Amino acid sequence: MEQSFWAAFAASLMAGAVTTIGIFAIRRFEAWAYNNTTYFICFAGGVLIAVSFLHIVPTSFTMNPEAPTYLLAGYLILLVFNRFLTAHICNKPETSEYALGLVPLVGIGCHSFIDGIVYSITFNVSTFTGTLSAIGMVLHEFPEGIVTYALLVRSGFSEQLSFVLALLAAAVTTPLGTLSSFAFVSEISPPVLGLLLALSAGNLIYVGATHLLPRAEREPRRYSLVALGAGVLTAFGIILTGG
Repeated sequence: MEQSFWAAFAASLMAGAVTTIGIFAIRRFEAWAYNNTTYFICFAGGVLIAVSFLHIVPTSFTMNPEAPTYLLAGYLILLVFNRFLTAHICNKPETSEYALGLVPLVGIGCHSFIDGIVYSITFNVSTFTGTLSAIGMVLHEFPEGIVTYALLVRSGFSEQLSFVLALLAAAVTTPLGTLSSFAFVSEISPPVLGLLLALSAGNLIYVGATHLLPRAEREPRRYSLVALGAGVLTAFGIILTGG
């Protein structure tokens, strides 16, 4: 258990570090960050979707026959949460992005905290499962940091305050999620762990298919499909060689 904890905690720290790099990138190299964010989003989305369908979902199904219900629940929970957040922050759809920038500690902070819990769950199943999910999760933190900072600046916050808030909301919350959940997750039985793994898979599929890729579609780049395919192939290759 101790080895699994340190692996999960290390992954969550890496996620926070990559988010911080994304925030630094948008501050110091704004043009480069904006021009390449779509490629990072597509690659991370490809990894998350492929890892979920090729390994995490089948693993959860073998651990508990009720896992499909939790897979759907995991997807719907994040879908409803994000829709509720967007709909109730501001009653003017055309200003929803502006409004979202005003409450990053609620929306992006909760999302990043859940990411930390996902690390606790997947690394308790196995180091291989945790590593697979961590690859896609960590990669998606780079554009997440860029977007968080950009939304805050567009909302009227100063650059310095935007940096601090983005760091707290998108980077610090991930290791906190792992630290606060690992002890509980490590004590549950394998069948229940299978249900939690399916719940996590639903979250990962939502992040990849509904959160990341539509954002990339709004700002298409010439080689975005290549980046998506590279993410899928990367996950497929890792699963073949490690499974």
